[in-house]
Amino acid sequence: MSDVETPLEETTDAVIVDDEILEITILDDGVDEEPVVESAFDRPGRWYIVHTFAGHEQKVIGALNNIIKSRELSESIYEIYLPEEDVTEFKSGKKVTVSKRMFPSYLLIRCEPDPEIFYVIGSTPGVTGFVGAEKTKPTALTRREVDNIIHPHVEGVEQPTAKRRMPTHEFDVNDTVQIKTGPFATFSGHVAEINEDQLKVKVLVDIFGRETPVELDFTQVTKL
Repeated sequence: MSDVETPLEETTDAVIVDDEILEITILDDGVDEEPVVESAFDRPGRWYIVHTFAGHEQKVIGALNNIIKSRELSESIYEIYLPEEDVTEFKSGKKVTVSKRMFPSYLLIRCEPDPEIFYVIGSTPGVTGFVGAEKTKPTALTRREVDNIIHPHVEGVEQPTAKRRMPTHEFDVNDTVQIKTGPFATFSGHVAEINEDQLKVKVLVDIFGRETPVELDFTQVTKL
């Protein structure tokens, strides 16, 4: 039995050559090209996780950049990545979005798997060591681990923003709060329930000598 070939679809385009219009036929096999996916894992070197003293991430980045420049190590230590994400918070009754560390006290570093380079990084002020180190040989991240932190870039598709975490707030059950807006403005009460999914709190307000539950947005109350 002979194979049956799928005929190629023909399309006609026009081009101008020496002021003459020529028609050319283009054969389309109907197969879409796969999008190009760029993963940080495929960049030169390997990725490692480095632990720092609490709050010293930026200091370590600055110190390492100075070392790379002064010792001309840009061909061995390629990249320092500080994972961050957008977090919605409520401060003084206002909703704000801020960038926060995804993994406080940790950095991702892409470098050559060289003992001397490991020593340079490990001896940088503020660094306490590598994560998953086996004696003098740190454990490199796998492709899946890298892609989970640094999302692969797909050609023609906008890079996704960092995942936004659930909003944080300053309220706890039994906290005393004051209502700022609405029909119960200036009333005070105690927080009975907190609904983080809907960004609301249920406040027990004393109305005519009786505790009445009132549901309010986070932005409508302030902690006393």
